[in-house]
Amino acid sequence: MANTLRNKLGRFKKHFLEVKLPQYCYKSGFLSSLYYAFFNRSFNRENKAVLAGKVKHIKEAVNLKSNYFLLVRNTHRIEKGLLMRPRKEVFATAFIAETVDSYIGVMGKKDDTDNLQKKWFTDVLTEYFNVCQPHPVVDRQKERFLNVHARQSPVNGQLEGGAIPYLRNVSDFSSISYEEFYKLNRQRRSVRWFLDKPVDRALIDKAILAAIQAPSACNRQPFEYHIVDDKELLQTVVELPMGTKGYAHSIQAMIVAVGNLDAYFDERDRHLIYIDASLANMSLMLALETLGLASCPINWPDIEEREVKMAKFLKLQPYQRPIMCIGIGYPDPQGMVAYSEKRPLDVVRKYLG
Repeated sequence: MANTLRNKLGRFKKHFLEVKLPQYCYKSGFLSSLYYAFFNRSFNRENKAVLAGKVKHIKEAVNLKSNYFLLVRNTHRIEKGLLMRPRKEVFATAFIAETVDSYIGVMGKKDDTDNLQKKWFTDVLTEYFNVCQPHPVVDRQKERFLNVHARQSPVNGQLEGGAIPYLRNVSDFSSISYEEFYKLNRQRRSVRWFLDKPVDRALIDKAILAAIQAPSACNRQPFEYHIVDDKELLQTVVELPMGTKGYAHSIQAMIVAVGNLDAYFDERDRHLIYIDASLANMSLMLALETLGLASCPINWPDIEEREVKMAKFLKLQPYQRPIMCIGIGYPDPQGMVAYSEKRPLDVVRKYLG
């Protein structure tokens, strides 16, 4: 009798919190915030991650004066100023000081890797100071920049020419036709049956090289790829996302796309980790197809228990969040794929006017 009463009360409480109460709270932003603050904790992890990223970003930008993401963003902003038509005689005065601050801090760190972005930073700033007309703010920062630049060694493996805005050369364009590109997109399907064969890491790296050419807001690329191909570790990670039941054992390598919320100084950009990573992930999966590999994008559920396990498994920082998983391998020619007909063009496309 007591158990029956408790079950009824539990069902009533769940119905009230998940069905009835939201019907009143959704009508205003204030009530919606109260609902998620006191009755539903679904956004707690996101709130913490966004705030942790914001604090780290501001600390590196303001206190340490060495923020890599800020330097990337501002370098891209300066690029846009350089390519404007007509180009202003003086621009970027509002943020050139913080840009040079971070440039000095980033370039002063010991880094043995071949980082062509450092050449990009240097070349864009060099071009900026060359074309800007005399101005007190610009002149002061130019002096600081040149003092640091003069002491730098050339970036290893640097590209020929300047890494600055350029005119696209038609002769360098790909010869892939629309028909072939469309065929590639039709070819790519979610494959769940793979050969029992280790995936060549060099091929994964090639696919990622293609993926990181995808557009990203202010070129910040707020994501990274964690790749698991060790058999023992793979057994754990393939079970963490939902949706792998029945074929998890077939996956030969798992890619976990992770978003870095420390790329942003403001909550307004908190969704860009999902947008930018998704743009790159599509290119990644198409590239895998051209390399003889197949993939299966796997949804990452925002479930606290699974978030904790994945964060622990990947040793993530508080400002990092899993975005999605991708199972990959050499496709088994005897394994079927779902037909999954897509929505009609007239349904997803709407012209205005």
